[in-house]
Amino acid sequence: MTARHRCGRFTRSAKAWAIILAAALAGTAGISAGRADQADAKRLLKAMSDYLGAQKAISFDYDVNLELVSKQQQKIGLVSSGTMTLDRPDKLHLTRTGGFANVEMVFDGKTLTLLGKNTNLYTQLEAPGTIDQLVDVLRDKYHRPVPAADLLMADPYKELMPEVNDAKDLGAGVIHGIECDHLAFRTNEVDWQIWIAQGARPYPCRYVITSKKVTGWPQYTLDIWAWKTGAEVAADSFKLAIPAGAKKLTPDEVPELNELPSHFTVKGGK
Repeated sequence: MTARHRCGRFTRSAKAWAIILAAALAGTAGISAGRADQADAKRLLKAMSDYLGAQKAISFDYDVNLELVSKQQQKIGLVSSGTMTLDRPDKLHLTRTGGFANVEMVFDGKTLTLLGKNTNLYTQLEAPGTIDQLVDVLRDKYHRPVPAADLLMADPYKELMPEVNDAKDLGAGVIHGIECDHLAFRTNEVDWQIWIAQGARPYPCRYVITSKKVTGWPQYTLDIWAWKTGAEVAADSFKLAIPAGAKKLTPDEVPELNELPSHFTVKGGK
């Protein structure tokens, strides 16, 4: 096949995709007022929040896709996967593995330990208190946004809703084979969507955050699966053994702890 033929096939495929996308957008624009009801969206989100806050022990697996614009102005998706185990009010164990990072993090109610396994570097932060207080310390003192951490806090609804100026119930969707309620919310800075499992265990199956104020509209997508609570959750010591020879650094000096590798940047961001 010649280069011209390959180019032609690519162009036709792109046009076909554009038609499909336009049709999908047209369908979305026609959502009835009944299905886009703000009261239903808030009620469903509150039910999820109450359910999450009532769980003492939680564990799940997750996949993350961080879409951004590179220095060459190309839209790129950076993917990683991991596990999370939580024991309220003050225990947390998280792993994250991707193409540029292999990180393990443990919080025991007093100290947060983060280990970059690829680089054999680690850091420790003294942060006595609850998981909610830890998230605040990471955001306010260490300027780490911790995407999706609101879902781990004792009252996610209180954390998510203060700046929301629009809410929609978009009906049903299916994530990893689980039928979900699909909700969409807007603030001045971001749009965010959440898919919540229907039934007696309304846990978040997908959470999407889109930054509207940054060129390229970078987007963070979190998929949650293998959801467990209570006695289903495997026992965890919430202790992290530091390997022999690992070097201790300050948080900003451990490259694997950053969401982005050094050769990426968000256009229009800081």
